[in-house]
Amino acid sequence: MQKPRLSFWQIWNMSFGFMGIQFGWGLQLANMSGIYTYLGASPDDVPLLWLAGPMTGLLVQPVVGSMSDRTWNRLGRRRPYFLVGAIVASTALFFMPDSSALWMAAGLLWILDASINVSMEPFRAFVADKLNVDQRTAGFVMQSFFIGVGASLANALPYIFRQYGVTGSTPSGIPHTVQYSFKIGAVVFLLAVLWTVFTTKEFPPENMAEFERTRRKTYGSATGLAKIFKVIGELVREISNAFSHMPKTMKQLAPVQIFTWLGLFCMWMFFGLTTSYHIFDASGSGDPRFALGQEWGGNAFAIYSIVTFAIAFLLPKLAAATSRKTVHMIALVCGGLGLLSVYFIHDKWVLLLTMVGVGVAWASILSMPYAILSGALPAARMGVYMGIFNFFIVIPEIIASLFFGRIIRGIFGENNPAAPLYVVMAGGAFLLIAAALVLRVRDLADLEVPEKELLTADSHEPLLPPLTAQPVGSTGLIDKQ
Repeated sequence: MQKPRLSFWQIWNMSFGFMGIQFGWGLQLANMSGIYTYLGASPDDVPLLWLAGPMTGLLVQPVVGSMSDRTWNRLGRRRPYFLVGAIVASTALFFMPDSSALWMAAGLLWILDASINVSMEPFRAFVADKLNVDQRTAGFVMQSFFIGVGASLANALPYIFRQYGVTGSTPSGIPHTVQYSFKIGAVVFLLAVLWTVFTTKEFPPENMAEFERTRRKTYGSATGLAKIFKVIGELVREISNAFSHMPKTMKQLAPVQIFTWLGLFCMWMFFGLTTSYHIFDASGSGDPRFALGQEWGGNAFAIYSIVTFAIAFLLPKLAAATSRKTVHMIALVCGGLGLLSVYFIHDKWVLLLTMVGVGVAWASILSMPYAILSGALPAARMGVYMGIFNFFIVIPEIIASLFFGRIIRGIFGENNPAAPLYVVMAGGAFLLIAAALVLRVRDLADLEVPEKELLTADSHEPLLPPLTAQPVGSTGLIDKQ
C-alpha cells in the first residue's frame, strides 16, 4: 500500500509524544542519584539502585514490540501501548519525589522504567507504519527535535524553579524544586502522549486476513500471560538463531559498545553527585549546597542534550568527508576527555564545557555504530540483529549496576564523597578505550537494500537503547533514498 504523504504538522503531531517520554528520562537521569542520596543511600549503594533501567528495557521492550506488531483494536496498533505506558509512567513520576523511604523510590523507578519502555518501544515502528521511505528521515528528525527539547527542559527545570524563588524540601529532604519538576514532568508526559494518541490515526493492516492468520499462528488460543510467554519463546528462538550467524563487523563493534556504555552509565549515575561534592563542596545531602549541585548537574545534562541535537546533523557530512570510524573515534575521545577533565575543574560555569565533549560523543553513539553495522547486516534480519546489538548496551549497564557498588567500597571505602568524581573519571577512561577499539572495526560499504525489506525490518527491532528514546536503527540506509 502506498501511504499518503503527511504534512509537516501531521509529522509534528505523531512525534509530539516523544517530548513527554524524554521528559521522563531526563528527570530520571539528572535526579535519581540525588533522590536516593536524600533518602539515605551512600555512593556505593547507587549503582544497584539503578538496575531498573537496563532490566526493564531488556524484559519489556522486545515483548511489547512483538505484541504491538500483532495488535489491532479501536485505538489502532501502537497507540494502545503509548496510552497505557503514559498513564502508568506519569503516575510513577508524580509520586516519585514524595517517596519517604529508599525502597519506595526504588520500587517506583522500576514501575517508571517499565512503563516508559511500554510507551517508547512502539514509537519507532510507528514511523515505519505511517511514513513512506522518502519521508522517514523527516520523521526521525522530528522525533530527535522533540527528544532534544524534552531532555533539555527536564534537566534544567529544578534550576529554573530555584531562580524563581522556590525553596524548602519534603519531610524526606527532597527539595521542592525537584518535587515540582517531577510533578510537572508527569503532566507533560501524559499530555504529550495524549496529543499523539488523539491527533494521529493509524493505518489498518494491508491484508487483515493475513494479519489474523499471523496472530493466530503466534498466539494460538493463548490469552493473558500465556500470550506474553508465547512471544518470549518466539523471540528466544529468533535471537538464538541469529547469534549463531553474527556478522564479523558486529563482533568487532561489540566491545566498542560495551566500553562506551560502561562510560555513559558511570556519568549518568554519578555526575550529579560529583557536581554537589566536587564543584559545590557539599558535605552531605543535608548541606544546602548539595541541592544546588544537583540542580547545576541537571543544567550540565541540558547542555549535552543541546549539543547532541546541534551536532547530529553535521555527523553524516563529516563521515562522508572522512569515514564513519574516524568520526566515531574522535567523538568518543571528545566525550572521554570531557569526563576526565572534571577532575581539574572547580568552577560551575567551566564545568558546563565538559558536556560539549559528551554531547558530541552522544550524537555519534546514537548513530555511527548503527550506520557501520547496517552495512554488514542482511536486510531481512536487520531488526533482530539491531536488537541483539543493543544487548551490548544492556549487559554493561547490568554489570555496572550489580558490581560497581562493590568495586567502589573496595577501592574508596564506604560513604566516600570523593568516589563519585573518580567513577565519572573512570567513565571517561572507558570512552577512550572504546575509541581505541574502533580501530579494530571493519566498516563495510553500505548494502543496497530493497525498500520492502527495509520497511519490514524496521518495524521489528526487538530492543532499543535504554535510557533514551532516540531512533537509530536505520541510520545509513534511509538517507540514501
